Amino acid sequence: MDLFSLSFVGDDTWATVALVLAIVAGVLGYFMFVKPEKKYPNKFVNWLRNYLNFQEMLIEVILKMTYIFFTVYIILTSFELISVKFLLFLEYLVINLVVIRIVYEIAMLLVGIWKNTKEINKKIK
Repeated sequence: MDLFSLSFVGDDTWATVALVLAIVAGVLGYFMFVKPEKKYPNKFVNWLRNYLNFQEMLIEVILKMTYIFFTVYIILTSFELISVKFLLFLEYLVINLVVIRIVYEIAMLLVGIWKNTKEINKKIK
């Protein structure tokens, strides 16, 4: 019997079970990690609590990595235009690098505002 010809009975059953498990995990996770203000002895549990409370932000690392990626990509693709026209090469390179820098500076500015607000809030409490 071919594996791909088998009909899977109960596909809706698994979706229902997954939904119920997700609801239970969400409620338990909230009351175990997000709501309590206590520190845990385990470093991983503390990291998980900060992660679920959005105190550890991944966006800064992702922004920095994508900025480097797009900058290198623009530089490398600009070399294709040298053979077409040198001025077009310079225009493409300079304009795109300036635009990408401005966009990422605005994004990092928002992250910086969030960090500073978080620090000020800690000092006030």
